Amino acid sequence: MPGYTKTMEKLISEFTKLPGIGPKSAERIVMHILKSPRENAASLSESIIKLKDTIGFCRNCFNLSEGEICHICSDPQRDKMTVLVVESPKDILAIEKTGAYRGLYHVLLGAISPLDGIGPDDLKIKDLLRRIRSDKIKEVILATDADTEGETTALYLSQLLKNQGVKTSRIAYGLPVGSHLEYADQATLARALEGRNQIS
Repeated sequence: MPGYTKTMEKLISEFTKLPGIGPKSAERIVMHILKSPRENAASLSESIIKLKDTIGFCRNCFNLSEGEICHICSDPQRDKMTVLVVESPKDILAIEKTGAYRGLYHVLLGAISPLDGIGPDDLKIKDLLRRIRSDKIKEVILATDADTEGETTALYLSQLLKNQGVKTSRIAYGLPVGSHLEYADQATLARALEGRNQIS
């Protein structure tokens, strides 16, 4: 990159590794940091390091959390008898924005994908079964993505949950097939939650 120092080139290269940031955007960010007061840069770098050092997974649901238990699991106002199963913590953020759901969550941390070598044992499925038994869960809502992997995962879970004594439902198809929860608008997600279909 002509005109840039090695330090600037290195930082531009690091920013382009982030999703949605190309070389031009990375250059603008680096130039902005250069113009900003030193304390702003220090605050940014400290926040990034703190994020990596303090954020982990909730012991119960595997949502992102700064402590052993996430803020949703520890909220006494949530419906403790209903668990909504998602693939990723990003999906929780999307559903929470709708305000249409007040139960708990369970994050699988992925979806069944034989082509990628991901099977049921690679997901947090055993932890889900343990929660159903120990916490006396009454309903499980399957809200995996509407793509091939998400549908495969939902089908596997629905078969697994048949003999667990819980009502099992699948999020309704307000979502287009092949789409991901994190990209859906709030109204579509709210309709999908309200119109969920019972599986067993």
